[in-house]
Amino acid sequence: MFHYTIRRLLLAIPTLLAISLIIFLLLDLAPSDPTANLPLTIPPEVREQIRESLGFNDPVHIRFLLWLKQFFINEPLNIIENWFGLEHGDRLRVLSWQTRSPVVDLIVQRLPQTLWVVGMSYVLGVLIALPIGIYSAYRQYSWFDQVGTFVSMIGFSVPTFFTGVVAIVVFSVWLGWFPSIYNTTHKVTDWESFVFQIRQMIMPVSVLALYNAAQISRFMRASALDNLNQDYVRTARAKGMRERSVVLIHVLRNSLIPVVTVIALGVPQIFGGAIITEQIFKVNGIGQLLIIAIQGGDVPVVQTLTFIFAALIVIFNLIADVLYGLLDPRIRYD
Repeated sequence: MFHYTIRRLLLAIPTLLAISLIIFLLLDLAPSDPTANLPLTIPPEVREQIRESLGFNDPVHIRFLLWLKQFFINEPLNIIENWFGLEHGDRLRVLSWQTRSPVVDLIVQRLPQTLWVVGMSYVLGVLIALPIGIYSAYRQYSWFDQVGTFVSMIGFSVPTFFTGVVAIVVFSVWLGWFPSIYNTTHKVTDWESFVFQIRQMIMPVSVLALYNAAQISRFMRASALDNLNQDYVRTARAKGMRERSVVLIHVLRNSLIPVVTVIALGVPQIFGGAIITEQIFKVNGIGQLLIIAIQGGDVPVVQTLTFIFAALIVIFNLIADVLYGLLDPRIRYD
């Protein structure tokens, strides 16, 4: 397993380089201009000087190599210096066209809000989906299975922007239970501020948790149904093993093998920030940062975030493969 992981990590290097090149070329072909949002009163020669200062007029390969150096060398060195309190070197970082701030710093500022809301909703969705899926399969065609299937189909079919708006209308406008806008500047200092933080998290977390739980529970149910009919389950029951042990030890463990892929590949969505839901509840997270960057033609921010999302997919795909071997001893990669 160790040698397989090392090989996959080494293979991920050219894969990520190829992904970064594709992303860079696609964004370079897009009709974006760093001076597009500037006032029309700015003279053309000044606009040209701004483009020149941003390196927009350099050849494509020069700009791509410069971005690689900034992202893979300068940014890690800057992070190491911040961790160990070293003196910062004078090196060029990936800068936003809109704010002229380092893109990584902007991401770090938005990351806690995304993890609080979207990360919590994903964890909650997984914790809800696994027991519902396994129990629905065990009690197939029961009232619990019928209700669970109906709710999961609604949760997976109805988009989050619709359920989010409905939640705001019902629980904020009509009932007045929860705030409709997420206050990203709120800090937890005492019990009352903690209660307010929970109240403003309930609606966005619930909307996303319903969507995630609906998807994962369907996969879990289908996988558990397939394993409940296997010969090893009948053998375990014939040997007199307790039904709880059969379901929770043997069936659950084997059913998790295909579901692990769905869960692992869904983790990068946390860092993607559930873009639409963040816009609805005004969560100042990474998703909103990406939307603002796209609207403003801020190519460095869009490029960096898109590459990070792609890298997370590659990494968590590897994690899913490693978990296969932990869940099923028959799977060996060496």
